[in-house]
Amino acid sequence: MHSRNTRLRLTGVAALATALLLAGCGTTSAPATDAITQQKPKSAYQGTELDRPFEKPDLRLTGTDGQPYDLRQRTAGRATLLFFGYTNCPDVCPTTLGDVSVALQKQPQEVRDKIDVVFVTTDPARDTPEQLNKWLKAFGDRFTGMSGDLAQVKQAAKSLGVSVEDPNVHHDGTVTSSHGTQVLAFLPTDDKAHVLYTSGTPIDSFVKDLPLLAKGVSTAS
Repeated sequence: MHSRNTRLRLTGVAALATALLLAGCGTTSAPATDAITQQKPKSAYQGTELDRPFEKPDLRLTGTDGQPYDLRQRTAGRATLLFFGYTNCPDVCPTTLGDVSVALQKQPQEVRDKIDVVFVTTDPARDTPEQLNKWLKAFGDRFTGMSGDLAQVKQAAKSLGVSVEDPNVHHDGTVTSSHGTQVLAFLPTDDKAHVLYTSGTPIDSFVKDLPLLAKGVSTAS
């Protein structure tokens, strides 16, 4: 289980495994994938700015309004924070989204209006669009969700170095979903993920970075 103090700090060309240990959101963990990237040496970001940005996945599921949601189309040209998780998660998911929500509330309206937060459920059997909508409303109007075929979700997550496993049903009927805890930040300039936030990233780091993300700032190579 990840603690709130866990944060990867890298300098120079130190290698970063973008797929960190899975968060079982209560019970389990699993090995990370082998996706490797590097931190830029002179980044303006508090988060980890990647030297090899990720393409935005071609993910088409159902949005919180019950209508088809095309991730690439709906978030094109907008700063977007993407996170995989599930609404019944007792710790990492609500904590991470809560931190992002607080950081957004500290921004001027012009910054908030340029940022979307997309939550993709790793437990679509229980996280219906209605359930996602109800849950995400607590975090703010910049949050939206996607629910649908888990195979598509796993493939999209894998393309970003984020591990997602099938939900695990326990003997007592409870369900846990093991998933990577990274937040991927896509810039509005090229719709690629340039910045990664690990579990336990301080709220102040999001506060400082959100205006840069909204502007599409990218550190020159």
